[in-house]
Amino acid sequence: MHTRFRFRLIAAAAALCLLPVTSVMAQDAKPKVALVMKSLANEFFLTMENGAKAHQKAHAAEYVLITNGIKDETDTLSQIKLVEQMIVSRVNVLVIAPADSKALVPVLKKAVDAGILVVNIDNKLDDAALKEKGFTVPFVGPDNRKGAKLAGDFLAQQLKKGDQVGIIEGVSTTYNAQQRTLGFKDAMTAAGATVIGVQSGEWEIAPGNKVASAMLTANPNITALLCGNDNMAIGAISAIKAAGKTGKVRVIGYDNINAIQPMLADGRVLATVDQFGSQQAVFGIETVLKALAAKKTQAAFGGTVETKVLLVTKPAKS
Repeated sequence: MHTRFRFRLIAAAAALCLLPVTSVMAQDAKPKVALVMKSLANEFFLTMENGAKAHQKAHAAEYVLITNGIKDETDTLSQIKLVEQMIVSRVNVLVIAPADSKALVPVLKKAVDAGILVVNIDNKLDDAALKEKGFTVPFVGPDNRKGAKLAGDFLAQQLKKGDQVGIIEGVSTTYNAQQRTLGFKDAMTAAGATVIGVQSGEWEIAPGNKVASAMLTANPNITALLCGNDNMAIGAISAIKAAGKTGKVRVIGYDNINAIQPMLADGRVLATVDQFGSQQAVFGIETVLKALAAKKTQAAFGGTVETKVLLVTKPAKS
């Protein structure tokens, strides 16, 4: 009897070992959420990452967070490779701020085909490119055209009809750059100002400075520069100083990063737009976790969740 009992125990243990590890652990495993951002050299995306990490820390029992970013705003190929790495890592969820509205669509289709739920934040993916690949991705983020028009309308209060202004755009293939330019143009058209040109500053300080310098040289009567983000506004301010036009050329930014605050305070920047960068990834994460809990497939997961924007101007003196 003793021998037969030992044999049964050994057989039972062997059968347990043959069970797939995933089936034993499935009930206890937390979903892996990958946040793939643009340039972490940009303060806006560092703020986004910190906000996401703080949210995960407060909800550590609910999900695991993996964060990644690229070296600069135009490094689209590296971002595609990051997504491919997340597919291999078998994450459950992918929250992405795409560096390019079209170029990321094919690799995101691969992610969806691998069973990963994908949500789009910050820069909206191109609708036509998504349709061509036959899938949908929800967008969680602000109305960039509306936000830019808020800043443009504030600038317009200090302009006269016919005043010359320039627009320094982000990466021109990105939806949010295009929408901010349209918002700036909406405001300038309403004010009767003349847009002398739109050039890309690639979301970065140095390219923004170069574009601003060229605009100031080619258009000595320019009265304002509307910049698609605060990094480019910082570059524009340096160009204005170098041209000896501080106080003569107004500057508008977008993002309300910490580095722009002293320039708002002393008037070098007239206004910026807060799109609550620390919460943008959080909004996306919360949206996709709800979809995951509801066992939604990507096909049933679409639409737009609009988040808020706020005009930020020179702080009042205390």
